Amino acid sequence: MNKAIYIATSEANSGKSIVSLGLMRMLLGKTAKVGYFRPIIDDVTKGKKGNHIDTIISHFELDLNPNDAYAFTRSEFIKKRNDGKEGEIYDTIIEKYKAIEEKCDFMLVEGSDFSGEGSAIELDTNILIAKNLGIPVIIVSSGIGKTLNEFINGLHLAYDSFKEKEVEVLAVVANKVKEENIELVKTGVEKNLPKNVLVNVIPIIPSLSNPTIKEIARAIDAQILFGEEHVNNQVTSFKVGAMQLRNYLTYLEEKCLIITPGDRADIILGALQAHISANYPKISGIVLTGSIIPDEPIVKLIEGLSQIVPILSVKEGTFEIANKIGNVRSHMYAGNKQKIITSLNVFDKYIEIEKLNTKLISFENNDGITPRMFQYNLLKRAKTVRKHIVLPEGNDDRIITAACRLVEMDIVDLTILGDEAKIENKILRLGLKLDLNKVQVINPIKSEYHKDFANTLYKLRKHKGLTIAMAEDLIGDVSYFGTMMVYKGLADGMVSGAAHTTQHTIKPALQFIKTKPGVSVVSSIFFMCLEDRVSVFGDCAINPNPNAEQLAEIAISSADSSINFGMDPKIAMLSYSSGSSGKGEDVEIVRKATEIVKELRPDLKVEGPIQYDAAVDARIGKSKLPDSEVAGQANVLIFPDLNTGNNTYKAVQRETGALAIGPMLQGLNKPVNDLSRGCTVDDIFNTVVLTAIQAQGI
Repeated sequence: MNKAIYIATSEANSGKSIVSLGLMRMLLGKTAKVGYFRPIIDDVTKGKKGNHIDTIISHFELDLNPNDAYAFTRSEFIKKRNDGKEGEIYDTIIEKYKAIEEKCDFMLVEGSDFSGEGSAIELDTNILIAKNLGIPVIIVSSGIGKTLNEFINGLHLAYDSFKEKEVEVLAVVANKVKEENIELVKTGVEKNLPKNVLVNVIPIIPSLSNPTIKEIARAIDAQILFGEEHVNNQVTSFKVGAMQLRNYLTYLEEKCLIITPGDRADIILGALQAHISANYPKISGIVLTGSIIPDEPIVKLIEGLSQIVPILSVKEGTFEIANKIGNVRSHMYAGNKQKIITSLNVFDKYIEIEKLNTKLISFENNDGITPRMFQYNLLKRAKTVRKHIVLPEGNDDRIITAACRLVEMDIVDLTILGDEAKIENKILRLGLKLDLNKVQVINPIKSEYHKDFANTLYKLRKHKGLTIAMAEDLIGDVSYFGTMMVYKGLADGMVSGAAHTTQHTIKPALQFIKTKPGVSVVSSIFFMCLEDRVSVFGDCAINPNPNAEQLAEIAISSADSSINFGMDPKIAMLSYSSGSSGKGEDVEIVRKATEIVKELRPDLKVEGPIQYDAAVDARIGKSKLPDSEVAGQANVLIFPDLNTGNNTYKAVQRETGALAIGPMLQGLNKPVNDLSRGCTVDDIFNTVVLTAIQAQGI
């Protein structure tokens, strides 16, 4: 069984970051303790961190000191080698690698980048490092600038080089291949490789090759005058502004960078106006050359614009700067979330993850589920059967931002309720890259469904005194309209509540989606992602003072939900006393509820009444309830009332930094979930993913 993998290449700019990021997320979906190590990194300014190391550690929140994650900078490696100290090089690499390996279940090692001095001997160096560490490799190669035969022969040569030194090659990734050549390359590479070597091909992804404004600013030593919050804008091309504005505007392209002298106010203002015009492409930024800053009236005008792009100032002239920008290459860095997400999506789409996972490792002895595993498995599962989710609150910035992320990661189909023009303006104001062609936008009042939905609502509720006029009025409300979409099967689930109360969100669902057969109580749970485990907390959002029968039903629903999400439930019915010690009405309700659960569901492990510390702390649990199979290891915690549950989940979330995913409603025939009005974009994203998975089980 392999416990490590080495990502190697034989050239610069191979795009191996895609593989590093994708593998790290895949591995963290299997085990919490994954280490990351780079034997040799590019030279960095003193006090700064290496780009790749910083990106991996920060994005995946690894508990790893960046200084421990590498052995040598390129300059240090070359000096040691020139001094004849190769033995010392490999001894140091092994020592630093082993120090991390001891603390981890699996190691991801990323080879050098083949940039600058010493690149000629790097392939041999990477082969010897992998051999000395005793770990197999994945070879990544780029097809840019090569003929088909050159590319295929180059990959075979790299494979042979590793095999000659008895280094096992698990997989080969042919990267940056023209889309139309994917099958040709795959067949050609597989032809002369052993059948057990996995071959995957990734096409050219233009957005990963485009530099950002931040990278360009660093390369040309620019001062950022405006729009620093948008420095991660990608640049697809650059345009020198030397002609008259009326002619220049016709040359603008989507995401282009404008280069112009700082005194060309006409070009500057014309480009900014074109950026916000529906009739022209959006630009990524402007570079002002010659150390010329616009006059005060122009600066004041720019400061008052509702939308801005980064505006940079440089000392050099236009021609020199244009040449420098043309030579800027894009790299992955921690702050560029868009490129990281794109890379992860590309990995998921083009790499045969299950086959690769089988080759790498299987963790059969993991008893629990870590937060990282849980979140990875949520995304993976949501994508298996694609679902359609309706978001009624299209007027909320957080909803639109979360929708952008969901579309980017290609997880669900979305309908957003609201006025399309207002939503488009919101997308522009927020600087988002949400393509409305990829989502459905419906204005309930103007919708073709309005009359049909109103008639259906009237038929469903006329026995309660609802008139057709009242039904038409109610269907104009986004909560009723969105819920009716779910009822009619036009959407699989609904997520709302960012701008509405819980009652406003779930009242329509209770009226006509209704509860499942045999369920009398709609309740809620949170998945609490703590540092080393995931627990279910219920009910923290819906039922103020449940009686014993309701509490038992909440416990059973919560246990079933946990099973649906890959957990082995151990239920703690929480109270202020443990076992038989406590007396009083409140504890008796919990005791009775526990007995009802045992009677109705003898297959479930349940303990109650039990105190929180005895439920989750093994030492205390053993001392208070030594014969319990739940005490000290509970992962489904049922609170006696809403007051206790709501405050406890918030206290745990705030004081420990735990991620609270939810609330997820349980008991309805179709999934409708309620957000907190204080929710974050992450909360919305996670709740949509939960809702999609719920819908898969309907």
